[in-house]
Amino acid sequence: MIRVAVIGAAGYTGGETLRLLLQHPNVDAASIVAVSSSHAGKPLAEAHRDLLGWTDLLFVADVASLTGIDAVFLCMGHGKSAEWVRQHPAPRGTRVIDLSHDFRAMSPDHPFVYGLPEKYRQRLTTATHVANPGCLATSIELALLPLCERGDMTGDVIAHTISGSTGAGQQPIDTTHVSWRHSNVDSYKVFRHQHEAEIKQTLGDVKLHFVPLRGPFTRGIYATCVVPGVFDAAELGQLYTERYHDHPFVVIRDTPPDVKSVVNTNMCHIGFAASEQGVLIVSVIDNLLKGASGQAVQNMNLMFGFDETSGLRTKASVY
Repeated sequence: MIRVAVIGAAGYTGGETLRLLLQHPNVDAASIVAVSSSHAGKPLAEAHRDLLGWTDLLFVADVASLTGIDAVFLCMGHGKSAEWVRQHPAPRGTRVIDLSHDFRAMSPDHPFVYGLPEKYRQRLTTATHVANPGCLATSIELALLPLCERGDMTGDVIAHTISGSTGAGQQPIDTTHVSWRHSNVDSYKVFRHQHEAEIKQTLGDVKLHFVPLRGPFTRGIYATCVVPGVFDAAELGQLYTERYHDHPFVVIRDTPPDVKSVVNTNMCHIGFAASEQGVLIVSVIDNLLKGASGQAVQNMNLMFGFDETSGLRTKASVY
């Protein structure tokens, strides 16, 4: 059993990470360290009511030492992880998984490996530091990776994502207010979203035109990618099935993917519609699980040599 700390444990990704770790067969649930300066001394259920009855653990203000901690999840806001890592050097043997964007740009200046298991699984098995991918980036990367690897991305690619309000984090802002979000859709950061850099890092020199949209729901991402060219949907289904056959969280569908089929899971469902002009690839994930905490636990499993699916066999909230 390993000992785990979650830094920034009172937010959405911190709460989902705690939920997964508390029932993980390889984690010592009683020794989980949940760090939150705003909730120190309070029960976990004070911030996460879905954990009522699960645990008697309390939040702590900080972790004095990482000695004896096997894995650390950084669930803080963007820009805070780099400073935290600088102030809390990890002892030899302690693995660090960062859910912010601070280390997603791979560089010899830091030890973090980009944590997309469907591309970097082997590197992740020996990694000590992992930069968890962004949620929108994950949905697009998984949609396009097989075509990119085959060299079929020669034209302009149009990508849209519709994401739930939890993707904006727990701190309320105007565009997460219920009166704005309900029955509404709008675009933001068109052609300049911060996830574009990691998408291109993963897929290569792609002519990507990325339009992110805010949707009128709380969690989930519905991504569509239009790739020009002549494609056959059945042949693409075979290509994608073969590419992802040993990746347990990617499912290739012969029916149109929908968000409810993946919410509350670490799954990514992919489907296609092809014509003489191009192909539409649809990818759906839960932004808080495969797009954040679930993928982080998946990376932890790989780093420690656990079964990749440990703690992640959850059921979708379809109804």
